[in-house]
Order: sequence, then structure tokens, then C-alpha cells
Amino acid sequence: MAGMARAATTSDVFNAIAEPQRREILRLLRGGEQAVNELAQELGMTQPGASKHLRVLREVGLVRDRRAGKQRLYGLDARGLRPVHEWTGGFEQFWNESFDRLDAYVQDLKQARRKE
Repeated sequence: MAGMARAATTSDVFNAIAEPQRREILRLLRGGEQAVNELAQELGMTQPGASKHLRVLREVGLVRDRRAGKQRLYGLDARGLRPVHEWTGGFEQFWNESFDRLDAYVQDLKQARRKE
């Protein structure tokens, strides 16, 4: 199947979080639900701009929304991050190895300093 294009941003969580402002929205929502105007203000962007990002995040299952009176509140739905977590999980052994190497390096430095 040559020439198969990647799925559009709207269906791919990896593409959705590739955008820095969308990652920032997710970070802000870790603190709890927020209305779009609050998010827009914190991001220093227009409300339509923030809404567009929120729509993408909602379509990939990272954000859910609910009506609260006249407002619509957005909240984090971290279950959508599972594919990312599973993908990065395959690399954990490398981080652990580099931390072990770093630890060994620091220990060597300490011993070298004692000998000086």
C-alpha cells in the first residue's frame, strides 16, 4: 500500500500533541476543568483559536467537555494518551540504562575527586 497518507490530525493523538499550544492546553487542564475563555487568556490567544485546538483534542479523545449554565467546561481525558504512553513505554529500558550509566559516572567523579 504505497502512498498511504497518514491520518488527518483530527484522528491521530500523536499529531494532536505535536502542536505546542495543544500540549500547553493539556498541561493547563491537569489542574482541573476550565472554560474556553480562561484557557484562551492563559495561552494568550483568541477564543476561536483556543476553540479550534480544543476541538482537535476532543476529537482524538484527550479532552471532554460539558455544559455548565451558559459556559462549556473542558476537562482532561487522559485515557486518550494511552497510545502515546504505550509507544514511549517501549523506550523506558534506554532511559533506565542511561540513568544507571549517569549514576555510575557521578560515583566515578566523586571517587576521582577524593583522590585529588
